[in-house]
Amino acid sequence: MDKRLAVIGTGAIGSSLGGQLTRAGHDVAMIDQWPPHVEAMKRDGLRVIIGERDKPEVDYTVPVRAYHAFEVCTIRDPFDIVFLTCKSYDSEWMAQLIEPHLEHDGVLVSVQNSLNTEWIAPIVGAGRTMGAVLLGGGELLEPGFVWRNRPVAHRFYSVGEPSGHDTPRLRELAGILGEAGRTETTHNLRGTQWSKLVLACVSAALSALVDPRRRSWELIADPTYLRHSIQLYRESVAVGLACGYRMEPLFGMTAEDLLGSTDEVLERLLAENSEGHSKGAINMVQQDLLRGRPTEVTGYFNGLVARKGRESGVPTPINDAVTSLFVRLERGELKQETSNLRLLDEAVLVGAT
Repeated sequence: MDKRLAVIGTGAIGSSLGGQLTRAGHDVAMIDQWPPHVEAMKRDGLRVIIGERDKPEVDYTVPVRAYHAFEVCTIRDPFDIVFLTCKSYDSEWMAQLIEPHLEHDGVLVSVQNSLNTEWIAPIVGAGRTMGAVLLGGGELLEPGFVWRNRPVAHRFYSVGEPSGHDTPRLRELAGILGEAGRTETTHNLRGTQWSKLVLACVSAALSALVDPRRRSWELIADPTYLRHSIQLYRESVAVGLACGYRMEPLFGMTAEDLLGSTDEVLERLLAENSEGHSKGAINMVQQDLLRGRPTEVTGYFNGLVARKGRESGVPTPINDAVTSLFVRLERGELKQETSNLRLLDEAVLVGAT
């Protein structure tokens, strides 16, 4: 029997995922809380482009089965697999919303940034929880129109069991996700999640703090930006190790080697790996700020690293400072500008006194 699938939280990631799976012939319910997006999908279908925005490799419109979040109660047949693709701050209530509609032996798959499997497992049950780490990005350009801003051949998902085991459902899920984008399996889900979190804390959060559109690879030439990047890498990696996460390599270096290297080595690695991707794309934090939404920085990126640091006894002055500045940024007290790097230095000094 074909699996009944749902994608809940169909923003940039969920729309491209659901659109690709629908186009591949799967039975997919697309559930979202933004009324204009749902209405556009119901009326016109979903347009998906993949690759460069101006010259996409793939461009199609597919009819989809779209639901408003309030319409979930009308769904009678339970789902075998639900992909949770919302922002981290919406994870718990969306997991609670969909749990009654998940088969007793079904699975809720977190396809998100941060450690969302940690807080959705108590809601749906550890045995019904899996995770997929995002290795690419996207942008919901307008209602009913999504851009997956990496080439078709780009690795997009790394899916795993929280236990780290190789299971039949892991292989099945990898096969299904593989129809939406190039997929690999991991037997180190938590370590992979933390490695991606480190990247989000540096490249996404720090770049969004200082500029609404420029990305890390464009900002790294600034010595102050580079210095803060190195501090964030070191600190976030140290917290991950203290928490017992077996982190995946960053820039080809193990976490231990990264911490033991000099700033000069890290500077060279960052420079060598700073190359632009997805012309015209902005990262998820920049997208949130542009649209006036809360970001995930204070609660689920740098703020989470800071909390985990306190729990494990690792000082986190630079993540604390980024978190405090984002509180002010989201309140409208700051603008996204390079002068925030000076405020970051000041906040670190205040935290050290």
